Amino acid sequence: MNNLLLPLLLLVVVAVPLVLGTRKQKKQQAAQQDLQKSLAPGDRVMTTSGLYGTVADASGDDTIDIEIAPGVVTTWLRIAVREKVQPAVETDETETGTDSDETVGGVASTSEAPVQESISDEDEKSGAQIAPPLEHGKK
Repeated sequence: MNNLLLPLLLLVVVAVPLVLGTRKQKKQQAAQQDLQKSLAPGDRVMTTSGLYGTVADASGDDTIDIEIAPGVVTTWLRIAVREKVQPAVETDETETGTDSDETVGGVASTSEAPVQESISDEDEKSGAQIAPPLEHGKK
């Protein structure tokens, strides 16, 4: 009985993580296939190579057409699509001041003065650090 216990224990220690790992991998593959089958025109996607675009035509079985720039449509394999992404939201920033002044962080500055950007609340919360601007041509 004692001789069978060690090999049985080793089998359990090796087999259980292996089985659980393959189950997780199969679920991920099934989710990826469902994503690729559900692509429709107008969906914003990212390919496995990191290219962002909008699905222009998804009528092919193995391929889709992705618009990567206005008027530029390329054909891709469906399996090259990694994920759907949300479209980028652009915010409208209003500028105040005269033609020679620039508004940076809500503070008007002239074009001759060095531009210092104010740190936003999001940057302070995330701990992001902003590097000072580079001074070109000064030695």
